[in-house]
Amino acid sequence: MTDSQNIVNLLKELVHIPSPSGFAHKAVAHVGQFLEKNGVDYTITNKGAIIGTIKGIDDSKHRMLTAHVDTLGAMVKEVKSSGRLSLSMIGGYYWNTVEGEYCTIHTSSGKEITGTVLMHETAGHVYKGMNELKRDEKHMEVRVDGVFTSKEDALKAGISVGDFVSFSPRFEETESGFIKSRHLDDKASVAILMQIIETIKQQKINLPYTTHFLISNNEEIGYGGNSSIPAETVEYLAVDMGAIGDGQATDEFTVSICAKDSSGPYHLGLRNQLVRLAEENGIEYKVDIYPYYSSDASAAIKAGYDIVHGLIGPGIDASHAFERTHIQSLLHTANLILAYLQSSMNREHA
Repeated sequence: MTDSQNIVNLLKELVHIPSPSGFAHKAVAHVGQFLEKNGVDYTITNKGAIIGTIKGIDDSKHRMLTAHVDTLGAMVKEVKSSGRLSLSMIGGYYWNTVEGEYCTIHTSSGKEITGTVLMHETAGHVYKGMNELKRDEKHMEVRVDGVFTSKEDALKAGISVGDFVSFSPRFEETESGFIKSRHLDDKASVAILMQIIETIKQQKINLPYTTHFLISNNEEIGYGGNSSIPAETVEYLAVDMGAIGDGQATDEFTVSICAKDSSGPYHLGLRNQLVRLAEENGIEYKVDIYPYYSSDASAAIKAGYDIVHGLIGPGIDASHAFERTHIQSLLHTANLILAYLQSSMNREHA
């Protein structure tokens, strides 16, 4: 059994560390400090991902688990004559999901300047029909919290094209156990893996196989950290959000086990093993298909790795927008991972 409240505490810390893809170094460093604290050896790849390793009884066959610490975000595309900023997206989302959101511009000098993502035509008393305008790169901009009346004012303040822009998480834990925040994709899973690592070390659990924990930093733009999979790796389990919506089995209270996503089916034998472990340990789960989704595990398969791959995760509502899950989903996901890590490798056919 894992500590669900500690997962929430770890998650709260993580979501408040800005880490859009390409700018995740502070979040990676935070994970590194956590691994050091728990006595786990780790390496940082040339791409900036981090891999913690716990040796197992069998060192000839390895397992790898992954979650990604990078998030959706943006980059300054243009400093306008008004001193406001136009943006270029980082990751796949729709402009309407960040309209009205507070943000931070991370300048190249290290200075941080706040702002708000708005339609240029937001003023209802000025722009008739503004509600009918398309939310897109042309109409969306950042109203910067500075005394800027011109492009020159913004440039003098240190803002320039290419500066990263992060969105405020607005984290909240409700009395009923819901966790509301941006960036639950995939920091909820990172927090779960951190809790798992802490549990293994504190309870001195002997893992049957050497296990790597890859925290990738570029998943939202498609390539994760898969260039650094150790050659001994046989099984690869991605821990990422379960997508909720019409026609989906996944909910906010169970662990979601993915059977197939846009990349194709996940390994049947590993999926069956995860279902069996859930049933044997009283872990509530849903098996689901994610139609518009791919993971670091499927990216590894596409890269040509000869591995057994799987995907599980907590159910996340309103993915790539203002997300929500429940503490029970975090707990069931963590308990399934812990049961999996202590089980023998599956040898069922694909």
